[in-house]
Amino acid sequence: MPQFDMPLDELENYRPRVEEPPDFDDFWAATLAETRGYPLRPTFKPVETGLHAIDTYDVEFSGFGGHRIKAWLRLPSRRLRDARRLPGIVQFQGYGGGRALAHENLLWAAAGYAHLVMDTRGQGSGWSAGDTDDPAGSGPAHSGFMTRGIRDPHEYFYRRVFADAVRAVEALRSHDEVDPTQVVATGASQGGGITLAVSALVPDIVAAMPDVPFLCHFERATTFVDSDPYGEIARYLKVRRGDVEQAYRTLSYFDGVTMARRAAAPALFSVALMDATCPPSTVFAAFNAYRGSKEISVYPFNDHEGGEAFHQSIQLRWLQSHIHEA
Repeated sequence: MPQFDMPLDELENYRPRVEEPPDFDDFWAATLAETRGYPLRPTFKPVETGLHAIDTYDVEFSGFGGHRIKAWLRLPSRRLRDARRLPGIVQFQGYGGGRALAHENLLWAAAGYAHLVMDTRGQGSGWSAGDTDDPAGSGPAHSGFMTRGIRDPHEYFYRRVFADAVRAVEALRSHDEVDPTQVVATGASQGGGITLAVSALVPDIVAAMPDVPFLCHFERATTFVDSDPYGEIARYLKVRRGDVEQAYRTLSYFDGVTMARRAAAPALFSVALMDATCPPSTVFAAFNAYRGSKEISVYPFNDHEGGEAFHQSIQLRWLQSHIHEA
């Protein structure tokens, strides 16, 4: 795939008009109040993985609707820790993926962080395993998750997921070995979009690292590329011709551009200029709207894989400096 979007100098100045509903803030305040009406009830059960340098816990907490959400918590082994509380990282998974297996995803704990990986409700049968059901149903929907409940923002799938993500931060902060003032949100693709939502809805996180974020600038994404997951929305509207206006109204409550306007934590983004899944212009729309201090790593010859391990090395250095400054 060649570079197919705007030239980089245009992307760096791309600030599209992305409409937001007038009750956006009230909608999310009510959603979080409803979610917090259920006790968080976090549990952390030790898991034997055979790893000696990292302690792993099977986590549950109450998310949207009081539904129990799964996660893994990984900490540097107790014998390797000092008495101080640990900075924490909450990681959100890409589309279709779950929290995976207990012994996977060890980078952040190995670097000295308390690392919580949230399961995404209803997902976890695509590229990594998950264990969390989505008890809520929806009306007619295309295969996948993008159109579940799309006729009503109160019923939309990502309302539940974003609320779960806020509660994941609260669950990590509740752990007695975690410094609640030093919690970071991160994730790639869908996880990047969730990270932007958390950055807006949890104003006191210390930093955010959205990689090649999905769920941004829906109106451009759904008409500019036909690849999934955005393609799910286009195919739904191809059949349900009368739902176009309502679908975009629903999506406007979940757009990463609108979330970015409300996010204040320092942020490190990444973007790939050959990315046909999350087009660069949609990523830059969110990046340029982001209210807090921000940096972006650009990968000119990469598709949706982005910077992968190369970018992780940049994240490690960037995050260390921001944690120390906080």
